[in-house]
Amino acid sequence: MPIRPATEADLPAITAIFNDVIATSAAIYADDPFTLEDRAAWFATRQALRYPVLVADEGDGVLGLASFGDFRPWPGFRHTVEHSVHIRADARGKGLGSALVAALFEPARALGKHVMIAGVDVANEGSIRMHERLGFLRGAVLREVGRKFDRWLDLEFMQKFLDAPGAGR
Repeated sequence: MPIRPATEADLPAITAIFNDVIATSAAIYADDPFTLEDRAAWFATRQALRYPVLVADEGDGVLGLASFGDFRPWPGFRHTVEHSVHIRADARGKGLGSALVAALFEPARALGKHVMIAGVDVANEGSIRMHERLGFLRGAVLREVGRKFDRWLDLEFMQKFLDAPGAGR
């Protein structure tokens, strides 16, 4: 599956994927759809920080996307990023999520990042298994920190060390 850097021309497809995820799942703790302008600002911020936005594109359009951003805004967290990955509904279950997340590791290392965080809704067992296969360790579960679809949501933080094994542990 070709994975490449996203371009501005991909933003309508990226926006559509985000909005489908918002409407149909608890993978994004948001209620309202994003606008194309929202995603354009998000994309511009990622580019300014040299943070990748990657897409899987098989020729029939963008099938999925992955990116990372700062984990927290304070300087002490500058070596940690949090990623997101979302796959178009008709392309799920084919390994695209794993491929896209794995493609983020080297750009994060090149930027001097030490840890990558995944925030995963506890009910999303498939995402938790995918992250474990990629070497993410299960961390803290934050109970009832989100609310969507008239229910409380639990968020699990998972982490992957990006540098040499044993470093920083």
